[in-house]
Amino acid sequence: MHILLPPSEGKTVPTTGRPLDLSTLTSPELTATRDTVLQSLIRLARGPADTARAVLGISARQVDELARDARLDCEPCAPARAVYSGVLYEALDLASLPTAARRRADRMLLIASGLFGMVSPADRIPAYRLSGDTDLPGVGPLASTWREPLSTALADTLRRGLIVDLRSSAYAALFVPSPSMTERTVTMRVLQEKRVGRRTERVVVSHHNKATKGRLVRALLNDGTTPRSVPQLIVHCTNLGFTAELGATSRTGVQSVDIVMAHI
Repeated sequence: MHILLPPSEGKTVPTTGRPLDLSTLTSPELTATRDTVLQSLIRLARGPADTARAVLGISARQVDELARDARLDCEPCAPARAVYSGVLYEALDLASLPTAARRRADRMLLIASGLFGMVSPADRIPAYRLSGDTDLPGVGPLASTWREPLSTALADTLRRGLIVDLRSSAYAALFVPSPSMTERTVTMRVLQEKRVGRRTERVVVSHHNKATKGRLVRALLNDGTTPRSVPQLIVHCTNLGFTAELGATSRTGVQSVDIVMAHI
């Protein structure tokens, strides 16, 4: 089983460590594309600040993020598990996992990235600012830039086993599972039950979505069981204390699982 995660906009900035070495990252066949995107981002960040902020979607007060992007080739690096620090990663808390679960995380988790395409938790990266839906000058839309290289690079990595895709839409566009992977791919959404008069409705909630997915992935890593089908995954999530139900099937045939939180 492999679990595809989104990155986080929030990042912990490494203060010590060797600079970036693209050749050491997972899927070295992505090195050429990674270098192209990296150099384009550095050029953008070193150019007119107003242009860079507009492209990257940052404010004038976020000058530190722009400055880091301008020197990404010499910034200190740390394992990705220590760099990504948003709501999902706070709930997942990879650093506190037991040794066996951390090893499973390094083997099973793949983190989508606008800059690197896909990385493992063990890959050493700097803190950076580049969203997956960016149209990068000199490169173009990142979804178009990454789609073919990632499809080629991940064909072998994801050749068997269940693929649990937890990426947000901007990062799902970077890599679309091939038709041969579709029947093994499952997405998840988190629904919360709410009382509306005498009725109970289910709604998608952003914050709980990220935190719940983080807790679920942590539980899967700690347990170590490997479901081989969507029905097995639903049973396993239920055994781990989550309310899991089969959701809708997409137009491309990808199944989904709903994680339902109790009503409020």
